[in-house]
Amino acid sequence: MKLRVGIIGLGDSWQHRHAPALRMLSDRFELRAVCDQVAHRAHQVAGEFGATAVDGFRVLTRREDVDVVLILAPQWYGALPVLAACEAGKAVYCASGMDLSVEDAARIKKRVEEAGIAFMAEFPRRYAPATLRLKELIATQLGNPRLLFCHQRSVADTPGNQSTHRWPRPPGSRSLVELVDWCRYVVDCEASGVSGITHPSTCKHGEEDYQMMSLDFSDSKCPGSGTVAQISCGRYIPSHWQEAITYRPLPALQVSCERGIAFVDLPATLVWFDEAGRHQESLESERPVGELLLTQFHRSVTSLVRKTNDLDDSYKALMIVEQARRSQQEGRRIVLEPSC
Repeated sequence: MKLRVGIIGLGDSWQHRHAPALRMLSDRFELRAVCDQVAHRAHQVAGEFGATAVDGFRVLTRREDVDVVLILAPQWYGALPVLAACEAGKAVYCASGMDLSVEDAARIKKRVEEAGIAFMAEFPRRYAPATLRLKELIATQLGNPRLLFCHQRSVADTPGNQSTHRWPRPPGSRSLVELVDWCRYVVDCEASGVSGITHPSTCKHGEEDYQMMSLDFSDSKCPGSGTVAQISCGRYIPSHWQEAITYRPLPALQVSCERGIAFVDLPATLVWFDEAGRHQESLESERPVGELLLTQFHRSVTSLVRKTNDLDDSYKALMIVEQARRSQQEGRRIVLEPSC
């Protein structure tokens, strides 16, 4: 079954992830309409795919020749495109869910459940070949995770590198939310507590250049007795310091397990150690992440069983980041409710 697609916001990953995936999966998806904040870009992409450039996300979601909506960039309108898709009864693939506020995420969660549409949040780290292989090794060779160290280092915003997103959430929160979801996926259980620390930026008043949290997956009655993930996001290197940005990058994820340790560099490099020594795997020959994600979305839309796990996971990750910020403000460990 071929699904007719409408795109709202092309985003930073359009050229290297979404456009190649749509071309490769042309037997399953047909691009019919494009809406973007930059009209010229929308017309350019529409011309490449034989689609129509549309002014306004509400017009796009109401088109009869659109079956599903891909929201690939947050731009300025926040939760509104998802709500409009719900009103029109169109399935949603959301690559911008991590940029939402908790309030907007709660509205979307409630509205999607009421509308009964298929909804898929984009989790590229989950579907990266290195992550999928890591999950296999945990199940077969390495055993359960004990400690996780997850870090992302990105450039600090400068006057020429300002984000155009208008969000009530602090810069860097999206990265933290994505890292939280990644760790939850690898550990495969719910966290019971979180402690957060932030470091104020020396360049911008009221913002942070470093955020860190310890996510405890122990039994709630015995904190610290189980798996712990240390998650951090640094934005302290100016964008024009190119050499410093690329100097000795840490592994995106380091996992210490019962019978070994693994180092993950996305999307397709995995090095792991056990009693037999070092094992290095390059997974470049695996299918690209974009194809895997859109294939999963196609299955979700055409399946008779409605899938809502992604929606719940997005909301939980957002809530954990908010509770980590509360931990910083109150100077104490926050116990996470089962709903988080």
